[in-house]
Amino acid sequence: MPSDQADFGVRIFNPDGSEAEKSGNGLRILAKAVYDHGYTDKTEFTVATLGGVVRARLQLEGRRVRAVSVEMGRATFRSGEIPVEGPDREVVDEPITVLGQAFQITAVSVGNPHCVVEVSDLGQVNLPELGPALETHPRFPRRTNVQFVQVLSPAAIRMLIWERGAGHTLASGSSACAAAAAMHRRGRVGGRVEVQMEGGTLTVEIGDDLSLTLTGPVEEVCTGQLSADLLARLE
Repeated sequence: MPSDQADFGVRIFNPDGSEAEKSGNGLRILAKAVYDHGYTDKTEFTVATLGGVVRARLQLEGRRVRAVSVEMGRATFRSGEIPVEGPDREVVDEPITVLGQAFQITAVSVGNPHCVVEVSDLGQVNLPELGPALETHPRFPRRTNVQFVQVLSPAAIRMLIWERGAGHTLASGSSACAAAAAMHRRGRVGGRVEVQMEGGTLTVEIGDDLSLTLTGPVEEVCTGQLSADLLARLE
């Protein structure tokens, strides 16, 4: 959609109808679609989201997009910017109890809110119970996305994802960025992290200023056409 802030604008909706500030995978999908379907001939352009303006860079194979890198902005751990209830602070390794279980959480915003929990074994995580309990915890006034993370090495992590408004999610670009940033802030990983999810693997690069670049492959699986009535309602 048109934007007066960037080359393109996008609005992103969760399955429950709520509107998301930013989606890393959604932005990579958009970037491939606008190039492959002839809306731009640029291989680098900007996209405006509710969570800020991001820059996308395309990796081509012939005339088709093979992979996309998206500059996702800077991560912040400040409670007022995420937001998290309580005094202004960095929310890093903060104790929380849900369903009678105690965890250490790191909260981060990458344009949308995330709650990251490191665990030693993802196989022991009851995601259908713990995910919604953390998503709707009173400490998060706008709810939150949730990631359970297992660190494999200083350059690789695995994770399970519970998305705000969507539930159990196989892969999420913004979640990958949030988890990598949180583990980096805690000294668990370096500046380039392979993030393994149930639905695939992405790479996150973390700058000294906590700027985040998300890179991964993109494939078209279907095409469709929205009715004029629906498009008019989205304007």
